[in-house]
Amino acid sequence: MVGRVVSIGEAMIEMSGGADNAYRMGFAGDTLNTAYYLKMRLGDEWEVDYLTALGDDLYSRQMRTHIEGFGIGTAHVSEIKGKRPGLYMIHQADGDRHFTYWRDTSAAKLLADDKAALNKALDGADVIYFSGITLAILAPQAQAQLLGAIGERRRNGATVCFDPNIRPALWSGKDAVIEALTAAAGVSSIVLPTHEDEVPYFGDADDMATAQRYREAGAEEVVVKNGGNPALVVTAEGLWRVAAQKTDRVVDATGAGDSFNGGYLAARLKGADPETAAKAGHATAAIVIGYHGAIVPREKLEAAAQ
Repeated sequence: MVGRVVSIGEAMIEMSGGADNAYRMGFAGDTLNTAYYLKMRLGDEWEVDYLTALGDDLYSRQMRTHIEGFGIGTAHVSEIKGKRPGLYMIHQADGDRHFTYWRDTSAAKLLADDKAALNKALDGADVIYFSGITLAILAPQAQAQLLGAIGERRRNGATVCFDPNIRPALWSGKDAVIEALTAAAGVSSIVLPTHEDEVPYFGDADDMATAQRYREAGAEEVVVKNGGNPALVVTAEGLWRVAAQKTDRVVDATGAGDSFNGGYLAARLKGADPETAAKAGHATAAIVIGYHGAIVPREKLEAAAQ
């Protein structure tokens, strides 16, 4: 085993499709999606664990089994009695995807409340991955506790990866977003923002401004996703602009950014340079947007990559 990745966040019940009011049930969530693509690209040489909290209901049990079916570890998924997973529905309208969420009583909101369990889950992690959604669902004390634990691991040599993934409805206001994301960058090695999401909060003039801001906050490597425009990668060694991979099959953009992150980070962990890794991220995302839902089955992912 080369190393261990721990991805932290909220896994939800996903209802996608919607044609004739017929929906497909799946399980997804931004950090679970990235954990899945990391596992698919890293293979058995790397251990990938998921850190979240689930309830004690039927769907929580199904979700745990589903995650394990990907080869992702669930030993540190806590069970909160009386709680349930969050749920979201995806529908297409006006040429774009739209989401409706039910997450007020999600068990994942308590994923960082138990300090001892949190530390146990992170001990021995070579790579830690989390997102702005991970932070947004937590109470302030739990948010601070999570960032403290992650920061300690970075200081001890772990690579910490963070996608700001701003979802306005989850935050109390602009100041809360700015404070939390800046603090997260301060404990992160690699930050993977989306430029257009950042502009309303930070006023970045362009993707380079986004990259420089996160570098100044403490990140060593910043990968700015920019829709159909080239991704910008900035490190101490230089910068690269890497064009997205063209595809004629666009069905559903759900999970595109998450899958890019998984492809990029897996390539970097396997020794690729930033430019090559960005190409790997684009290639993974190009496959994912050709299917409904955030997680493309392994066989389709492998077949499309050939």
